[in-house]
Amino acid sequence: MGKIQRSKFRKLGERRKGIIGFMWRYNCASELKLVFIALLLFCSVATVFQFLPTRFYPFFTNVTSCPTTTIISTTTSTTTLPPPQQPTDQILETGHIKRSFYPVGTAAYNFVLMSAYRGGPNTFAVIGLSSKPLHDYGHPTYTCEYQTNQNNNNTSSSFSSSVVEGNKLSFQDFGFARAYVVIVVNCTFPQLTTTTTTTGGRLLLHASTNGGYDRSINSTDTIIALTEPPNSWHPSQFLSPPKYDYLYCGSSLFGNLSPQRVREWIAYHVRLFGAKSHFVFHDAGGIHPEVMEVLKPWIELGFATVHDIKDQERFDGFYHNQMLILNDCLHRHRFATKWMFFFDVDEYIYLPGDSSLDSVMDTLGGYTLFQIEQSSMSNRLCLAQDDGQFNKKWGFEKLVYKNTKKIRRDKKYAIQPRNVYATGVHASENFVGKSTRLPDNLMKYFHYQGTVAQRRELCQQLVQDGSTTVENVPYVRDTSLRLMAPSVKKFELDTIGYRLQDTRV
Repeated sequence: MGKIQRSKFRKLGERRKGIIGFMWRYNCASELKLVFIALLLFCSVATVFQFLPTRFYPFFTNVTSCPTTTIISTTTSTTTLPPPQQPTDQILETGHIKRSFYPVGTAAYNFVLMSAYRGGPNTFAVIGLSSKPLHDYGHPTYTCEYQTNQNNNNTSSSFSSSVVEGNKLSFQDFGFARAYVVIVVNCTFPQLTTTTTTTGGRLLLHASTNGGYDRSINSTDTIIALTEPPNSWHPSQFLSPPKYDYLYCGSSLFGNLSPQRVREWIAYHVRLFGAKSHFVFHDAGGIHPEVMEVLKPWIELGFATVHDIKDQERFDGFYHNQMLILNDCLHRHRFATKWMFFFDVDEYIYLPGDSSLDSVMDTLGGYTLFQIEQSSMSNRLCLAQDDGQFNKKWGFEKLVYKNTKKIRRDKKYAIQPRNVYATGVHASENFVGKSTRLPDNLMKYFHYQGTVAQRRELCQQLVQDGSTTVENVPYVRDTSLRLMAPSVKKFELDTIGYRLQDTRV
């Protein structure tokens, strides 16, 4: 049996030798010979490595492993404190059992930075979110540090620092805040000089919890809020005339918005605000492809900008972090416009009579802020005479019945942003100067609540008379915007052509 096995192995070896010899002599190019030699050498070295101790390996990883990416942390290392002693239940003198609670970790971030902007030669604004329980039950503080670049490079040893206490601006959340609240920190450095315009530098925010998470522990996080390259700003930019007369800061847009309603809204307001105007939209999921097609012509003409803010959904704030977004818009465009407006895409600014927006605003130059009264319109009542023609009419053209019930209604507003340090949804609490409330015979806004989020025919009930009552709510006919529809449609056609004629609801 042994002889038979040896005979088989001998024949197999001769066959392999014959194949290799045949390839070597007759069919192999010189390059193939080099490949065989390199492969033989590599396998020999790899075999030797298997028997070497680890300390003799020429690499940190095994020759069979894949290369890995090294991540270098820029976080300043600090001494780790020992964990607090876990408390135990106690029996009090009254006989009551005092139960204990052992907190581990944190439930929300100390600070979530969105943006920071220079507001002058020596002042900055830092905009972000912070844990609501931290601010409700603790006393967090903020310290600002500006590091001036001494050698025009980014090494930490080349900075000289100036430190001041940060001023956290207050907001009323009206109980609507959720896991996070909006934070705007003003950092003003009285000793900064204009030399930083040529040298550059960076703004650091030190956010301290001060017992907000645990009374015995104070945690401080340092955030690089803003980095300024050399010659990236000049003092004149804060004094120069603004680029725009009017700039619109829009709230977070979300949901399945109607492209047709957005089309009507922007055509109307570009016509009203004029050539030196700009509209900033914030996409929290509402600017889907069909809405984007409506905005695209106006973006191409320089009238609109869209910011994708969907990542803020990670941080649970009220109304898709509306207050955060509006404050970012304020400081981002603070020196770019003379007036800044805050209202929604189901609301239409209206000037009664023959007044132009410029003529009205000229009378308000002495005010930092003015509020605008609301006229609430029905979102379902239409004229009976329009029956059968609904698809040819725009939303504000066919919804003509105004709610006249005597109730308090929300107001919207406009500001001269250079005098404002933080803003809100219906007004600002942090500004310098005077404010006023405009009478509705000078300016008002029509509110078609919810219509922009309805992708269906708006007219649900037809009315013949000039007034009616529906579900105990009185309505009267108001055709103010209806009469403007032909002019708005012509303006759109003259400005962007027929691009949006096939827009669907």
